[in-house]
Amino acid sequence: MKIAVLDDYQGVVREVSDWSVLEDRGVITVFKDHLFEEDAIVDRLAEFDIIVVMRERTPFPKSLISRLPNLNPLVTGNMRNLGIDMDAAKACGIPVCGTEAIGYSAAEMTWALLMATMRRIPQQVQAVREGGWQLGLGNVLTGKTLGIIGLGRQGSYMARYAQAFDMDVVAWSKNLTNARCEEKGVRFADSLEALLGQSDVVSINTILSDRTRGLIGAKELQWMKQGAYLINASRGPIVKEQPLIDAVNSGHLAGAGLDVFDIEPLPLDHPYRSNDNIVATPHLGYVCHEGYKVFFDQGIEDIDAWLKGEPIRVINP
Repeated sequence: MKIAVLDDYQGVVREVSDWSVLEDRGVITVFKDHLFEEDAIVDRLAEFDIIVVMRERTPFPKSLISRLPNLNPLVTGNMRNLGIDMDAAKACGIPVCGTEAIGYSAAEMTWALLMATMRRIPQQVQAVREGGWQLGLGNVLTGKTLGIIGLGRQGSYMARYAQAFDMDVVAWSKNLTNARCEEKGVRFADSLEALLGQSDVVSINTILSDRTRGLIGAKELQWMKQGAYLINASRGPIVKEQPLIDAVNSGHLAGAGLDVFDIEPLPLDHPYRSNDNIVATPHLGYVCHEGYKVFFDQGIEDIDAWLKGEPIRVINP
């Protein structure tokens, strides 16, 4: 039996979890690099029986699944993975087994990104490293208005953090109700335009779907206040990239904090990498020791249970 673990960017898979329970039953290969082209992925993975993926780093569409004849099962971090065609996997007789996740990790990262962006912390750190000192001015949070798009689990965490900083909090999403806002102690915006127009900083905390893809484009960015900030740690395609770059470069927005992108890893020549008013981090929402330990400990449990003929945490039964 051959087991592949994909996209171990940090080279920590064997450090955070004990794989010894599987080592006498198969050969485990860990790949640190990321492949984009499907043909290259097939060439690499065709011989493997079990594949462990880290969230949505490597998508598994129908076209890829159908070209991996030995695959059974597929294991993913989290109990939801929009990068895997669950129906195609089921049609091929391939169970997809998931894991639990610590929900607050992404929210903590989003809040750190918000603070780093508004206080220009990365720029100040770089100035010190280059022999400089104070560089420009940031903005405080107290008394400002945070607009939250999506008041689910992540958005609710963000509301609590903002309230601790004495911020005014307003929320909107297409299905959000005033009752839900009252429950969370935040104000209800009756439209996206209303939310964007009154917020000093906007945090996107909704999932990517057909309804939210491209939700924030040129028109919506112009609805935002002059000098406001945009934070996106949800999914890259929710925000249209070029209009955001234009809004920051023109000075209409003071800056943006981004942890997610249309293409990941972010291309080397992408403008986000060099824009002084954009804080770009490499999709760190779930990247922490505690989160990885849950993912890989339970991923090992998934494989062990499968080998015993008692599969657990199957997402596509």
